[in-house]
Amino acid sequence: MKCLFGILLLISFTSFNCLGQRNMADSTIGTPLFGIQYGVGWTGGDLADRYGSFNLVGLTAGYKFSKNWYLGVEGNFMFGNKIRMNIPEIFGALVDSKGNMTDQNGDIANIQLFARGLQVNIEIAKVFSRLGHNENSGLMVKIGGGYLNHRMRIETNDQVVPSIETDYKRGYDRLTTGFNATQFLGYLFMSDNNFLNFYAGGFIEEGFTKNRRKYFYDQPGLLAPTEMRLDILYGFKVGWLIPVYKRKPKEFYYN
Repeated sequence: MKCLFGILLLISFTSFNCLGQRNMADSTIGTPLFGIQYGVGWTGGDLADRYGSFNLVGLTAGYKFSKNWYLGVEGNFMFGNKIRMNIPEIFGALVDSKGNMTDQNGDIANIQLFARGLQVNIEIAKVFSRLGHNENSGLMVKIGGGYLNHRMRIETNDQVVPSIETDYKRGYDRLTTGFNATQFLGYLFMSDNNFLNFYAGGFIEEGFTKNRRKYFYDQPGLLAPTEMRLDILYGFKVGWLIPVYKRKPKEFYYN
């Protein structure tokens, strides 16, 4: 992580040095863009049956063309701790009448459940500069598609619960993957003369996914559902962008 931020700061410093030779206020400029982003998303559709909300932290990279079109890719790590399935529901016959599980020593196990996920999307966007403070800023409309993966992370801390350790976890984690469609509406701000470049806005995503485990161990004798799911996530994103401007050639005058 320190290395990542170091690289971003180096790119930012290089961009800042070159920016003084550009007139961002009066002309549209084509440039590579790199950035980091954070978002909060709430669940809908089939995803809401399992999880309450996600945080998203990710990286973006792409190219903004001089006509204010943008083509890029983003990757986001998804995490949360709001699980709408309880332990007795997930682990079935492994719990006692009071809803507890025991470790290998017979003690009550402290089991924690977390939501985890990953998404990678290719995106295309258009910036409408008439609504912006300069020719490179304005309303941003973005669509994209890619890959979605989500599952439950099961942790037993320092205890050992043999029935849900190692490969046994796969029978309970509800691993689900598939195609992800994404839409974003927000504002892109490209500064006239410093490195304050960012975007912010709302998003909605639709995952067309399937369960990837053949069996759920809490449902013995039954195959895991195979029908298509509609996993919806909607919320707000904000990102800091670092443009990489080419240095203009120096002008020489001869008498």
